[in-house]
Amino acid sequence: MPTRIPYEPPHFDGKRARPHVMGILNVTPDSFSDGGQFHAAEAALAHARQMIAEGADILDVGGESTRPGSEPVSLEMEWSRLDPVLGKVIAMGVPVSIDTYKAEIARRACRAGAALVNDVWGLQKDPAMADAVAEAGVPVVMMHNRLAADRDLDIMSDIDRFFEVSMDLADRAGIARDRQILDPGFGFGKTIEQNFVILNRFETLKKHGLPLLAGASRKRMIASVLNNAEAGERLYGSLTVHVTAMVKGAAIVRAHDVRPHAEAARMLEATFLERNPT
Repeated sequence: MPTRIPYEPPHFDGKRARPHVMGILNVTPDSFSDGGQFHAAEAALAHARQMIAEGADILDVGGESTRPGSEPVSLEMEWSRLDPVLGKVIAMGVPVSIDTYKAEIARRACRAGAALVNDVWGLQKDPAMADAVAEAGVPVVMMHNRLAADRDLDIMSDIDRFFEVSMDLADRAGIARDRQILDPGFGFGKTIEQNFVILNRFETLKKHGLPLLAGASRKRMIASVLNNAEAGERLYGSLTVHVTAMVKGAAIVRAHDVRPHAEAARMLEATFLERNPT
């Protein structure tokens, strides 16, 4: 079996750990931000090496776009995109996450050495996913999602209810609590206004007692404020959202632009990490 580089999610609360940066590696032709740019295997591997050099703590590899309006792909199509790249990225020596909601893809990726499963449906789309994660013995990101946005919804209450279901599924499957990570899912089934409600109240999600992930990189909530028509122009807005989330308790940020986020995380560590007085 390939060597797995294990991943231990931090609990950043200003005392114990620096927030981690999860670099995004999409090997898809239709992702909203960089779709097709890193679809070819060699380009994807070069980008993975660049993100590692820039300070990525973990790489999140995905073979199916989950952007709004994207077309689902078959299991075998998804795997055909991942297979030429995944093992080689894992061999680079940093923990690798598999971004999928399909249990069989998660199983194959973990057998290949993936160290974390990132499920954009929080174990609630594929009924076999929780067991697949438990069998692999890896951590899991459980993201809040909705089929459609509802402007009249109390989004924070909806997220809380969703997380309770996901945590129960994880518990029942035997996934230890220290292996569970929560993601409120910026941009997934939410209005622009609801995304900012989540950011404003991000610290309230700490009540669930699990590490939190924030993933707003290059999303429409940023363009709505800064009038950035192109996704690649949203770095500064992305960094602002993610720094805000880290200050409010995010242990992990998922980003396209690794170096600025890694440097921001180090600055937060230097600012807030408690030290013994000298």
